[in-house]
Amino acid sequence: MKKISSVSEIYKNYNTFLIDLWGVMHNGIKPNAEAVNFASRLLKENKKVVFMSNAPRPNKPVVKFLLNMGFSENLVKHVLTSGEASLIYLQTQMKDKKFFHLGAKRDVSLFENFAHNKTELEKCEYILCTGLFDEHTDNLNHYKDLLKDQIKKEMICTNPDLVVHRGPILELCAGSVAKEFEKLGGKVTYFGKPYKSIYQICVKDKAEKVLVIGDNLNTDIKGANNLNYDSVFIVNGIHKTDIKNSNDIQNLSKKLNVNVDYYLEELK
Repeated sequence: MKKISSVSEIYKNYNTFLIDLWGVMHNGIKPNAEAVNFASRLLKENKKVVFMSNAPRPNKPVVKFLLNMGFSENLVKHVLTSGEASLIYLQTQMKDKKFFHLGAKRDVSLFENFAHNKTELEKCEYILCTGLFDEHTDNLNHYKDLLKDQIKKEMICTNPDLVVHRGPILELCAGSVAKEFEKLGGKVTYFGKPYKSIYQICVKDKAEKVLVIGDNLNTDIKGANNLNYDSVFIVNGIHKTDIKNSNDIQNLSKKLNVNVDYYLEELK
């Protein structure tokens, strides 16, 4: 594990950059100007840049969200979400099955092409989890009670993240609900980082020299480890309250069983 002052120290060793969005490129409210400048420079030098997000929605709504936030069209040409990755499975393996949507109303774009299969929890064949209900955003006990009699059904989790920072506020994500379902004895199929399938969509050539940049040890850095890619851990992200110095990084990465190659405060 090595501390770097900026990615310019190492970027010439790589031709493909898989960069996390939320917590690295923006905080849910505004872009990180230094990170935007860095990514723009990579494009000017003909590097391959893919923004990878555990957003439980298809690519297009996330790109629209980024454009509205102030990102340029040129910068967001290559975005891959966990929602998009899950659609491949849903539209082939589950296309005729009835599902119950567990998540916010803003996520309905994920299943707009097969919304006719949406039904009540008791009648569904599988549970499509994109997050938490709008009216129950901070109480996991609600979901324990809701799902305790449904553990024979498969849950498809389209966002493995446990939590996310929206500005200064910490919010629960679909991964937290999925973990509670597993504790009850249910089976969960995950799409997104750190699972290999999402990386295999955007990295087709084994000769590519890949660098993963992210702020989440459980998803971004573990995903890099799973594919044997080098990684840069952004400290001032999801784990910022747990990390005060390099010893904290070592202790936390050891606890989570991940290997950090490089780290810095923010992407620049």
